[in-house]
Parts: sequence; C-alpha cells; structure tokens
Amino acid sequence: MPSSGAPIQLTERLQALLTRAVARARSPFPSAPPRLLLVDVEHQRLLLIDDGRVTAEYAISTAANGIGGESGSFRTPPGWHRIHRRIGASAARGTIFVSREPTGERWEGETRDDDLILTRILTLDGLEDDINRGPGCDSLERYIYLHGTNQEDRLGTPASHGCVRLSNLDIVDLFDRVQEGDPVVIVAPGPGEMPDPLAGARFHYAGVGGSGMSALAQFQAMRGGRASGSDRGFDRGERPEARAQLQALGVALYPQSGDGAEGDCAALVVSTAVEDSVPDVATAKRRGLPIVHRSEMLAHFVASMRSIAISGTSGKSSVTAMVFEILRGAGRDPSVITGGDLVLLQREGLWGNAWAGKSDLLVIEADESDGSLIRYQPAIGVVLNLSRDHKTESEVATMFATLKSRTRERFVCYEEAALGDLRDGALVFGSGPLAAVSGSVSELRADSSTFVVDGVTFTLPVPGAHNVDNALAAIATCQAVGVGLSDMVAPLAAYQGVARRFQSLGLAHGVEVIDDFAHNPAKIRAALHTARLRGKRVLAIYQPHGYGPTRFLREDFVHTFATELRAQDRAWLLEIFYAGGTAVRDLSSADLVRDIVARGAEAEFAPSREWLQARVAEVAEPGDLVLVMGARDPSLTQFAKALVTSLGQGRA
Repeated sequence: MPSSGAPIQLTERLQALLTRAVARARSPFPSAPPRLLLVDVEHQRLLLIDDGRVTAEYAISTAANGIGGESGSFRTPPGWHRIHRRIGASAARGTIFVSREPTGERWEGETRDDDLILTRILTLDGLEDDINRGPGCDSLERYIYLHGTNQEDRLGTPASHGCVRLSNLDIVDLFDRVQEGDPVVIVAPGPGEMPDPLAGARFHYAGVGGSGMSALAQFQAMRGGRASGSDRGFDRGERPEARAQLQALGVALYPQSGDGAEGDCAALVVSTAVEDSVPDVATAKRRGLPIVHRSEMLAHFVASMRSIAISGTSGKSSVTAMVFEILRGAGRDPSVITGGDLVLLQREGLWGNAWAGKSDLLVIEADESDGSLIRYQPAIGVVLNLSRDHKTESEVATMFATLKSRTRERFVCYEEAALGDLRDGALVFGSGPLAAVSGSVSELRADSSTFVVDGVTFTLPVPGAHNVDNALAAIATCQAVGVGLSDMVAPLAAYQGVARRFQSLGLAHGVEVIDDFAHNPAKIRAALHTARLRGKRVLAIYQPHGYGPTRFLREDFVHTFATELRAQDRAWLLEIFYAGGTAVRDLSSADLVRDIVARGAEAEFAPSREWLQARVAEVAEPGDLVLVMGARDPSLTQFAKALVTSLGQGRA
C-alpha cells in the first residue's frame, strides 16, 4: 500500500512476525507495543503499526551481508530497538549527512558509486543485550540508522551496508509520523533469528536429555520437523532407554563435541542450564548460527496453535496431564509439551513428555523458574497457585500478571488470596465463594478421591487434597475450551498420572515405596500430607537440587520438615544434587539437617545412597511408607526402586 493509504488490518503473516518478535529471548516487551515500526527483512518492507493496523508501508533496503549485530560485519542488526534521535528535520530533500551531521552538499539524482546518507536520519538504540546493545554489537555505536538513499533503484532488495534505507520521499513521510522512543523491531530468518522449525531446517538441542529440551525435540520431530541433540549424560553411557526413545522418533544424536552444530544445522537450541563452555555453543557462535532459548522454541509453538499454558509454583505437570487426558478422552486429539512424563504416553512406548495430536489444541507446562512464561501468548492461560520457589512471590506474581495480559481467550485462576487481582475477570476455580467452578470433597482415600462439581460426581484415582485442587483446575480449563462436565467424568476416572508424582514403586514386606518429584516446600508439604493417608509412619527421603535454589529456600525447607514431620516420622537428606557448571558449592544438606534437628524433628544426613539403603532397611516396619522426594536427578527413580529391592532382601 502507499505510505499515505488508509489503515489496514494486520495479515496473518504479519501477526506471526510480531508474535515471533515478542517471543525473542531478550525481547523487552511482554506483548506487542500498540505503536511500533516493523522491519520485515524477508519482504524488504518497513511497516508502521498503530493499534493492530498498518498505517504506512515503505520499500526498504537492508544489508547485503544479511542480519547480524557484530561490529564491522556490515550487517543489519536484528531485534528490538527504539528511535533514539530524529536528525535533519529542516534539511532539504537530498541533503548529504556524514557522521549524523549535514555536509552542506545535496544529492540531486546524479549517478554515484558511493552509498549516501540523505535527507533524514532516525538513529536506533538497541534494546537487546549482546544482540544489538553492548560491547561489540551496539547499534547506536555502530551508527545504524533509518535514512534516505541515493540508490533508490535498489530498494526492495538487500543492498545496504548495515542501515535500513528508504527513498527520500518515504523517509520524510516516516520522519513526520514517528517520535523519539518509538519501538522498532527488525525481524528476519537468518543469523540471530529463528528459522521455521517445521520447514525442513535441522535444529540441534544441546542437553537433549533434559525433560524440557527432550520434549521440544520430540515435538518438532513428531510434527514433521528435523531435530538432533547432544547430552553429556548420553556421552557417559547413561540412560540408554531415553536415548533409544529419541532415536526412534528420528532425533539424531551426536556427542557433545560441537559436531552436532556443524553441517546442515540451522539453529542451536539451549536452556538456561547450558553454559557458553559447551562445545555446541562455541561452534554455533563461530558459524553465526541462531542460538535459540528453549522458551523461544516453546513460545513459537504456543503462538502457532490454540494453546493452553498451565503455570503455578506447584501442580503444573499434574494439571497439564489432567487437561491433556480430559481433552484426549473427550475426542479433541490435543498435543502436549510438558516437564513431567505422562504415564499414559509411557505405556504407549514414548518418553511421556510430548505428543503431537491432529487438532490445533496444545497443552503446555509454563515454567516460572527461569522467567520464560512471560514469552507465551496462549489462548488459555492458567495460574494454579503462588508460593516461594525459585523466585520471590512478588517476582512470580508479576510474571503471572504478564501471562494474564497476553492470554488471547480466557484466563483461569485459583481462588487463593495470594493471587489477588489476577482473579478479576478470570474463570476462578476452588471450593470457596469466589469460585465459578466450585468443588466439594466427598471423600479423601489412601489411593483416590471423590468430589462433586455442579452436581456431577468425579472420582480421581490419585490421592491427596492437592490433587482435587489440580482436578478442579483441569475441569475449569477444559470448560474454557468448550468441553462439558459430563464429558470429563470418564477421562478423569481413568487418569493415569505423571511419573514421579506420588508414584508407588512397590511393596516389600509391608513397606511401600513412593517416588515423588516434590522439590519445593509447598510440594514437600503436600507429599507428606498425602503420605499420612496410607502409612502409619512416613520415612521421608529428600535430595535437594542446585546450590542456588537450596540456599534461597533453606529456611523454608527447615521450617517445612520441622513442622510437618510427626513424632513417629523420620527424615533423611541426601547431599545436594550437582549437575555441573559454575555454581558456588558452599552449602551441604548436613547444614539443613542440623537446623531441622535443632527444631526438634527426627532427621539424619545420608552420606551416601548405599548407607541410606541399609539404614532404611534397618528401621522400616510393616505399615511404613518410604517417600523419596527430589527433582532434576534422573537417577532418583532407580534409587527408589533399589530401596524396594533392599527392603525385600533385608526382611527375607
């Protein structure tokens, strides 16, 4: 359209570009600003967008060398900027500028070999650290502009030396429409930008053995994309079953040597846990490949489907599984990407944390621990609860508010007071007067629960009052996408659960062993409460994960064990799980045990798993329940299974 044409609605393609721009790992905006300039590199167009409408469009010329923020690269920098200064307001058309200053000369249409900066200048200040702001990549220091050009015949093709060029008529028109501070985003596939993961390009996942990374790699492969990965655990010969499951889906596995980022690799996917010292990262940087954060990949899939994002500091995996199983049981054929392993999918021979259905519904677990949930734009946003975990409550509440603001259709929220204003305008679930989806518990049993919602009776085959709350969240969420209550009864009654969510691994001489993912104080408290329903004594085992999280929650852990353990219960803490990296290792589980014992509870530090196996076999009695808790360490389940074996041998 001409620059002075009537405003038009954003096309589906432009909306997708905006979604991708906001989902960038370092985007400063939780949602698209109402007014911005969008540089569409693929089509060599610049668009001025106001309140969801294109109010002006111009042919442009970006860099002949492509997209990249490095100084001296002669590339156009990617990502978010703001207009820093408007220069040349009174200059005549064709005025020649050098170093942002008018020279007194004018270009009057003559043929020249040099690339001139003409008429007006809009300087750009980068907003993304290490991409277009900071040493070696700073757009302002690089003299990146929007400006007029003497090479107007080359507009519409990449031909500049790094700036964004317009015709002299168009730069005057644009100059008069914008203000200093207006956001500008430069979007293009290529270095620094994510290519389409379903268009045939190979994405390489560093740390593909992790729950979040493996789910994305599997989902990309299931949707017809090409995925590969590396993992130092696989290099050590660990977890052959997980390796085989990835390979069965077509995910190619490489040593974590950098080889996976060579050849036809189009992008490297990393999580927060992947450090710059990993060889795959060094190779990707050397080759100029896009390095895509896990959250950016997930945000892309969320934006491209009718997605349901489940967030909260406790219960995310369980509710994600319940919603998936309800939708599947109701014939909606949904997809899922989650951090927990669904037993339903495991019984179908899969890893359990990803599935690609045929409908447009996608259920995801939206994690607040690394702040990534603010990148998502789901159709349905869900917040389950709020407590201290990886971050302070106020920090997490701010992220939840952002998720609510970015939810496209309906926001679902628990009734608890800690969620405050989030409940305004939301579909509220719970058991109190604020809940629109309200449940009343009929019976809590050792292995199941019964509750009633709006006259409909539900039976849930997992124990614990917290799981009734989880089920109410799932019911409210499925109602938000149009599933009737009667269609949810059978799927919830057949719910198969999530691995390591109060999962019974066996009974040996009257002693049951439960494996549970509980890793923060709220989850540990819920697991202990549930354990009391089926064991005369609770023999609790906990392995903290990560020195930073343990240090942050130290007092909360001590308080939880000191107040929740009954006089007859016992607790053992294994040493803090260390996955490698540069963490400061200045704390021990023995320090927590000392504080717990000082508060009057029965607790011991376990110097090794072998010692602990013998100790549990020594003290356990028929009717006891051994509760193994912890996260991140994939070997914990094997340890819990070994306890079943040792208990059986010890009592033979």
